[in-house]
Amino acid sequence: MQDRPSAEKLLAAARNFLNETAMPQLSGHAAFHARVAGNVLDILVRELALAPGFNAAEQARLENLLGESGSLSALNRILCDKIAAGELDLSDDAVKTHLIKTTMGKLAIDQPRYQGYKTAQASGWPEEETRG
Repeated sequence: MQDRPSAEKLLAAARNFLNETAMPQLSGHAAFHARVAGNVLDILVRELALAPGFNAAEQARLENLLGESGSLSALNRILCDKIAAGELDLSDDAVKTHLIKTTMGKLAIDQPRYQGYKTAQASGWPEEETRG
């Protein structure tokens, strides 16, 4: 029996092909699209590695903050409704910390080299925890 490669290995192989074989032979618009595709693969690698833990930590914070349980999307909807209704706001340190950690987690996956993310890290903004 032969095991199939993991998603991480498949993504690494595709990224290696783009970097080592395709991109050196491309120019102009095609090279730009190859770089975009490479960035997409990098995001997917980070998503696979980080999102499960970030999502579990976010859900646990929301359950604690709202005193309710449910899916991550349902809890986020409740949070948004409470913020819109003025029941929760940034004067609550738990809300503020939750929003910062959630944002930092999303940036860690999507744009870890973004200067605003680096500045926030250097300023001591709390990082998202990884769970799972």
